[in-house]
Amino acid sequence: MLNTFIGDTGHLSVIVAFVAATVAAYSYYMAARNQPLGQSDASWLRIGRSAFIVHGVAVVAVIACLFGIIHGHRYEYYYAWSHSSNHLPVYYMISCFWEGQEGSFLLWIFWHVVLGFIIMRWNKLWEAPVMAVFAGVQLFLTSMILGVVLGGVKVGSSPFILLRDFLDIPVFKMNPDFVPKDGTGLNALLQNYWMVIHPPTLFLGFALTLVPFAFAVAALWKGEFTKWVKPALRWSLVGGLVLGVGVMMGAYWAYETLNFGGYWNWDPVENAVYIPWLVLVAGIHTLVLWKQRRTALRTSFVLVVATFLLILYATFLTRSGVLGNASVHSFTDLGLSGQLMIYLGAFVVLAIALLVKRWKHIPVSEKELTTYNPELWVFVGATVLCLGAFQVLVTTSIPVYNAFLGFIGIKSNLALPADQIAHYTKIQLWMGVGVALLSGLAQLMWWQRNDKKTLVESLTNPGALALLGAALVILLLRRNNLEISATYIVLLTAGLFGLLANLGVVLKMLLRRVQLSGGGVAHLGIALMLLGILGSAGYSNIVSKNMSGMVYSKEFGEEMNRDNVLLWRNDTAPMGEYDVTYTGQYFDVPGVPDYVNKDLLFRLEDEYKALARGTIKQGEKVYYKPGDTVNILPENTYYRVEYKNRKSGEAFTLYPRAQENEEMGGLLASPDIKRFASHDIYSHVNAVPPMKEKDWSELKEYQLAVGDTIFLNDYFAVFRAIEPAQQTAGLGLNKGDLAIQADVVVFGEKQRQYHAHPVFVVRNRLIGRVPDEIEDLGLRLSLNAVDPTKGKFTFGVSTTQKDYIILKAIEKPFINLLWSGTLLMAVGFGLALRERKTKKQPVAASPSQRTVARPATKPRPAQRVA
Repeated sequence: MLNTFIGDTGHLSVIVAFVAATVAAYSYYMAARNQPLGQSDASWLRIGRSAFIVHGVAVVAVIACLFGIIHGHRYEYYYAWSHSSNHLPVYYMISCFWEGQEGSFLLWIFWHVVLGFIIMRWNKLWEAPVMAVFAGVQLFLTSMILGVVLGGVKVGSSPFILLRDFLDIPVFKMNPDFVPKDGTGLNALLQNYWMVIHPPTLFLGFALTLVPFAFAVAALWKGEFTKWVKPALRWSLVGGLVLGVGVMMGAYWAYETLNFGGYWNWDPVENAVYIPWLVLVAGIHTLVLWKQRRTALRTSFVLVVATFLLILYATFLTRSGVLGNASVHSFTDLGLSGQLMIYLGAFVVLAIALLVKRWKHIPVSEKELTTYNPELWVFVGATVLCLGAFQVLVTTSIPVYNAFLGFIGIKSNLALPADQIAHYTKIQLWMGVGVALLSGLAQLMWWQRNDKKTLVESLTNPGALALLGAALVILLLRRNNLEISATYIVLLTAGLFGLLANLGVVLKMLLRRVQLSGGGVAHLGIALMLLGILGSAGYSNIVSKNMSGMVYSKEFGEEMNRDNVLLWRNDTAPMGEYDVTYTGQYFDVPGVPDYVNKDLLFRLEDEYKALARGTIKQGEKVYYKPGDTVNILPENTYYRVEYKNRKSGEAFTLYPRAQENEEMGGLLASPDIKRFASHDIYSHVNAVPPMKEKDWSELKEYQLAVGDTIFLNDYFAVFRAIEPAQQTAGLGLNKGDLAIQADVVVFGEKQRQYHAHPVFVVRNRLIGRVPDEIEDLGLRLSLNAVDPTKGKFTFGVSTTQKDYIILKAIEKPFINLLWSGTLLMAVGFGLALRERKTKKQPVAASPSQRTVARPATKPRPAQRVA
């Protein structure tokens, strides 16, 4: 039965949220209009506050209704049917919430509500003009999920549309109230714990870029060109921290879940988030320059504004459908591309118009910067970040150029680079060199008086040690017959210099017992990340080389046949320094800590349930006894692979997973990773036998008595006994039913023994047979007939391909430097944010001041941050 109440409530709440945002935007605008900063029209301010509170309550109601639809399995709604299913655990239902476009917009809207309430509570001075911008953005965002038609024009896409209104299929014509029993489920690749925490973090980062943008627009509007820097810098640091961590969460998800062997593929959607983060970090540096040295204020305005506009552009790229097949992450077009263009265009025009109007009034410094001014090198570093962002932006936007030219009637055949990784990397590597060198140089200069002598002295130690360290690394590489290009030598040297220079600054702070430099710690993290990228990407070593001399399949490409190892089940094969054994297929059983051998489970008609064929225990604890019903998660099959180092004897086990998904190209494989201090072993399957329908040979029958022996291909089997059948076969036996099973022992290779128990059932004078399969050997045995007078039993034997996997394993050296560098970068942002709260602020220059005094010559306090 349809439940339209919850959907109607949710849709009404969206409309209320949209109207309330419109009222709040207009009221806050009127409250701030013709009023100096800090003063506002009280009546309009009250209306604006009340309207934004109503907007926030309505947004929470929308979220509650949508999650209620997902959690309640209300498949009469298209959103629940297309993103969820009956067997998803609650944490993956949360992922379902933001898998779709409407849910992701709603998540973004929610974070804006939270940030808006914080500003209303703690930024009274700026409330009216800043919240006017906030509410205006909410107006546009809420319109994206409005889902109404005005004058024949669709405004937004509602998450509360009924399935029958979305799909035009015959079943709804026969029964308009038809409700599917199950949904299509969550995208297999998103069934990962990182997808529960990565999107909220990323969208919080998106939302945080609005705050400094709103302060910048409010400052331009009110003519208060310097007071905005203090709150904007604090919020920019929070945004840089959250957005940076969100980007790296996505990289780690890709590393754990996807099988391209890395963490960054220069996919257009990855780029769309990376670009604004680079610009935001550049903006943080220029805001610090103005706050500490009274320079680069105009640049700060431009970069803060550009960061938010690039977030809007990223939204257009990923949600307009313009990327088409250029990205595996992009959403399909829901007819919102025109609306997104209006949204982007409105704020681009607003920001540029205000900047042009106020440009001449923004204070500038007439101080001439020389080589010995750290401000110059911080500014150059910000420029390098922006140039790196520009290179990625130009290439990523190629589909947009084509779409625009096609719109105006010009045919364009521009294509993204065939090898995108090589294209981006050749430029971004040099950006990394610049960032490493400049971060070390600027940090050293920031904390001292600079002239030729002091600068040379401060650069000598880290420079010499960096050159020495690079030379040692090159010698080690050559000793191990590894090459290093000139570009990598430069990046290695620059990364070591950045690491040592920033480490020196941090250690000096610790020795002086003063507040740590957040900038130094963050730059130290960046240097570690660069070295981690260099080691893991530049020197990944494929350890699964095919040494057998055989071609696995002519259908496979050269790389597949060359860089993978074929593992027959329970046969050990050499792989690099390891002996590797594939020991079987496993399932994830909720409540059982480790995976459970598939051979212990008898699958039932309900694919999410099985019967325990034997005792399922781990350690001394028994979880299921034979015959118990077991809940399983069948989407993924885990392939148990044992590794043993031939030299050290150290052993470990990995469980790479895979699933068949024709809609997503066939086999979806995810890696499993063994982490060591100096490297990771990254393993995933590239080919497996068919999971669902195997190609069995024609049935061959044998008539045997108990104790007889038969030969089956390369194996022989002994028919040992007939015994009562067990409920573990899922027979559901009733009184009067007859069920027997044979005990057949098959002797495989290396004298391994396998027990098969084919079952023969008589129920209501009808005969049934339950065959048993030995996957190691590719055998299936069935008990087809019983002749009790002669004591003879007829067995049917079919054969298929023995169980195997084709495995790829990669050694990723020094990748832990990347992840530890990410954490250190986040800590540095946090320290810098703490310093912004504790530091006593200098008196801001007046709005009309065009020329600022030179910085004082007395020693600077130690807590300043570059």
